[in-house]
Amino acid sequence: MTLLSTLIRRDFLKVGAGTAVGLAIPRPGTARTPTAGGPEGKAKSVILVNLTGGPSHIDSLDMKPDAPAEVRGEFRPIATAVPGVRICEHLPQLSVRMKRWALVRSLSHGENGHLPGTHRLLTGATMPNQRGTDLDNVLSRRDWPCYGAALNALRPRRDGIPNGVTLPHALIEGPLTWPGQHGGFLGPGHDPMLVTQDPNSATFRMDDFSLPSGTDPARVEQRRDLLERLGSGGAGDPAFREHQRHAFELLASGRVAGAFQLDREPVKVRDRYGRNPFGQSLLLARRLVQAGVPIVQANMGIVQSWDTHVDNWGRLKTRLLPWLDQALAALADELEAVGLWDQTFVAVLGEFGRTPKVSTLPGETIPGRDHWAHVYSGLFAGGGVVGGRVIGKSDKGGAVPVSTSYTPFDVGATIYQAFGVDPETEIRDAQNRPSRVCSGTPMDVLFRNT
Repeated sequence: MTLLSTLIRRDFLKVGAGTAVGLAIPRPGTARTPTAGGPEGKAKSVILVNLTGGPSHIDSLDMKPDAPAEVRGEFRPIATAVPGVRICEHLPQLSVRMKRWALVRSLSHGENGHLPGTHRLLTGATMPNQRGTDLDNVLSRRDWPCYGAALNALRPRRDGIPNGVTLPHALIEGPLTWPGQHGGFLGPGHDPMLVTQDPNSATFRMDDFSLPSGTDPARVEQRRDLLERLGSGGAGDPAFREHQRHAFELLASGRVAGAFQLDREPVKVRDRYGRNPFGQSLLLARRLVQAGVPIVQANMGIVQSWDTHVDNWGRLKTRLLPWLDQALAALADELEAVGLWDQTFVAVLGEFGRTPKVSTLPGETIPGRDHWAHVYSGLFAGGGVVGGRVIGKSDKGGAVPVSTSYTPFDVGATIYQAFGVDPETEIRDAQNRPSRVCSGTPMDVLFRNT
């Protein structure tokens, strides 16, 4: 079966490159595409670095060295390039680059569950209560659309470049796809492009984005013209014809295909990011931004990687924090070097933080921390963000905010505003029912030098 014939099937599609890569390409839905309002945003792209599972703020970005041992944990704080600001000893590269980042220590919301918390993070909206038994299904079309899906409805493209890409995999546990990762009520036609393999794999390839060897591009173009003429007469399913058009656009656009060719990067560059899934995923994110992709969601770790109920400090110091530290340093350095820093808004956070008090689960011997959404931390940079600052404050035990707090809804509103999309912009579901794209308030404090 040729790539072209594969692409025009009617359901979610997988385009593989041997065993290396799978790519889910959605078919169009029935949502309207209203025009976005609001001021023109500075960012051309957003990279959402999703620390799936929820990292411990007390053991990373908001340490409490003067708290009792059962709160402060095992790590020591170190100084950063910003006077008076200290972070975890296992984030040394971030510490010397803190002048680029705004550290928010008063993120907060009221949902301690992974599924509803993740939905809030990835959509800027509350997970619908009517989801019910859909939690047992692969996905729910009652969910709110993720940022890439909503942007695709608001600003559809015709250049073969997807509005959203999720990598290096979806968040899936058995039959359950975590909520908020797709087009939700906008329909599958707005689902982001999904990469389903590890960019760190030696066999990672996207060769199937190009035409098979020996294929005459002129003949393909003739077939495209023929299909368009047939479609103009009203024959066939409009959604299916739109899917065919999308398939041809992907074939015609070499920019996205080129972004996936990580083997073209110099060895030193790949090493700089780290030869691990975190590092190579953020390298791929940078390449996709260079190719013009507006929204890249990079899932740092498999489902619940940062969910450190057990062996919190061992997991953080041996893998999670060092991998993230190296990858973020390389990403920031390179975005600035290629002139994309001011055009790319970067947000680094999980769905919540971890409990201030250390605990040991029944049957376990190595302690950890449980879920804690009352206060947690996140990093923001690029796209006009004023770096070198700490915004917000938690109490002395890292349990609650003692200053203005910000919710995942506010993070979502900030992402939309970065593109010049007013959070009050209307989107409509398949039944033509209107909804505000996001209920939060943009975090303007990130962009003010105060």
